[in-house]
Amino acid sequence: MRLIDLSSPVDATFWEPDPVRHEPMSPAEGARHMASELREHLGIDFDPEMLPGGEFLNNDTFTLTVHTGTHVDAPAHYGSTASYSPDPPRTIDQMPLDWFLAPGVLLDLYRDGPGLIDRDDIAAELDRIGHDISPGDIVLLRTGADRHVGTPKYFTDFAGLTGPAVHLLLDKGVKVIGTDAFSLDAPFPFIVEQWQATGDRAGLWPAHFAGRDREYCQIERLSNLDQLPAPTGFTVACFPVKLARAGAGWARAVALLDL
Repeated sequence: MRLIDLSSPVDATFWEPDPVRHEPMSPAEGARHMASELREHLGIDFDPEMLPGGEFLNNDTFTLTVHTGTHVDAPAHYGSTASYSPDPPRTIDQMPLDWFLAPGVLLDLYRDGPGLIDRDDIAAELDRIGHDISPGDIVLLRTGADRHVGTPKYFTDFAGLTGPAVHLLLDKGVKVIGTDAFSLDAPFPFIVEQWQATGDRAGLWPAHFAGRDREYCQIERLSNLDQLPAPTGFTVACFPVKLARAGAGWARAVALLDL
């Protein structure tokens, strides 16, 4: 089996609207930390110099949002209520695991800059590859946005889905839609400018707000979709981290291909 990593990294050197903080602890610092914890919590005195080289174990503390790096958005991310259920939308730890291991379908919708991907664009690409989506398929959108990862352009120069485009995929039984862009919606400045020009509120984050009417998940900030050898014939695994009561969870998205 061949594995293709579809994930972008969490990297404190990358430009992020919500900066990542990385605090590494060396093995020597880990030894002193362990001795301090033993003394404070258990009343045990231990000299860290007794350890080989005076070192114990290293550790790393990251401070970041759940929307940093490749992650899965849960229905709870889209709003506090949903029209499809009287119960609150489900959080990431409540989602069924079988949503995140399924056949993948790659749609090549490369764009040079900010814009919208409409229903007709999705339909035309499905016609081009000669494939009809099956219920439960995980659909991945290659927009080319991952070429800007780590830079400010990653958050402003990409294309997002319109509401009708999302509903076309959901009508086919898709539960998980992925993109190599920062968001499944168009960039914030683009959306606001379009709204100011037209006054059409339907253009305000339609991909996310579609999740208030229909339960589905998004995988955002994918990478390496250009390494997939064909639009179909692979399985996607993208299990989110089980963060209790969270609206999203980081994921190591991987494509599995039979050799």
